[in-house]
Amino acid sequence: MTTHSEEALKALMLLSLDGDEAAYRRLLTALRMLLVGYYSRRMAAAAKADMEDLVQETLLALHSHRSTYDPARPFTAWFFSIARYKLIDHHRGRGRRRLSETELREEIESDFSDEALTARMDVERLLDGLPPKQQELIRQVKLEGQSVADTASRTGQSESAVKVSIHRALKALGERLRGSS
Repeated sequence: MTTHSEEALKALMLLSLDGDEAAYRRLLTALRMLLVGYYSRRMAAAAKADMEDLVQETLLALHSHRSTYDPARPFTAWFFSIARYKLIDHHRGRGRRRLSETELREEIESDFSDEALTARMDVERLLDGLPPKQQELIRQVKLEGQSVADTASRTGQSESAVKVSIHRALKALGERLRGSS
């Protein structure tokens, strides 16, 4: 179980609701990483400067609304609905009402459906079978949309090493899906 899976995030949330401060810190760290990827794919280049503020606002909203979380429901759906509303507020605050109403309506319908959540959980289960370094590279480059150059810089690897590792990870995932391993 990875720190980005529905099960792991939900477990951290439940522990934090029971007063476990360390679990709450781990939850916030994992959610911050997810929010950076989520917002970077949905914000125009000019608005990316506001992304850190938006991430912080979303985490503060989580903190103030965490008592409303229903443990019988998926945590990621609940959390990303908060993130979605913060993004809508961000667009409205900058006079982009039409953009936020049309593009975000399409995102809401696709990103937060049961099928999308199930697919996201399936991807996490697939990634669980990879070595942790490959999991993180796949997440950063393929799921969060970060560049190979940025990922290489953050991980201290060369761009070639990152590309090779991602290629090998994708090949292993393909073999697993075909039932070869």
